[in-house]
Amino acid sequence: MAGKLTHFDGKGDAHMVDVGDKAVTDRIAVAACYIKMQPETYDIIQEGRAKKGDVLGVARLAGIMAAKRTADLIPLCHPLPITKVAVDLSPDAALPGIRIEATVKTTGQTGVEMEALTAANIAALTVYDMCKAVDKGMEIGGLHVVLKDGGKSGRYEAP
Repeated sequence: MAGKLTHFDGKGDAHMVDVGDKAVTDRIAVAACYIKMQPETYDIIQEGRAKKGDVLGVARLAGIMAAKRTADLIPLCHPLPITKVAVDLSPDAALPGIRIEATVKTTGQTGVEMEALTAANIAALTVYDMCKAVDKGMEIGGLHVVLKDGGKSGRYEAP
């Protein structure tokens, strides 16, 4: 872990990082998480029997919307011109539950890791919201950056 925390100035006060001198580059980030549930809840989602509707479709849209609103939610994030958001929700009977992966792209002066993390997390929370009537014990976990590329720090891939 080289370097210093960039969101603090010399006095230790939080501040928004000045990215004005950074190069404009293509940037991408991928984040992932999962939501575990009871087998019965998994079956309800798979069979399309949720009372609130298409669980995975609504969660996908929620994740996309969340990526676009990240700067409104996280105080020191820059508002970014996002060029792509994709949220993939994959049923996994072995969990049982849903694996979620969010990909965000931009061409700009700062990365989109926070947008990808926010998209994945909000998609999982939306699955929870849509299914909580039948399963209050669902567990959301594993939120992490899978891939980040572009900018001065280069490429990062999770081990």
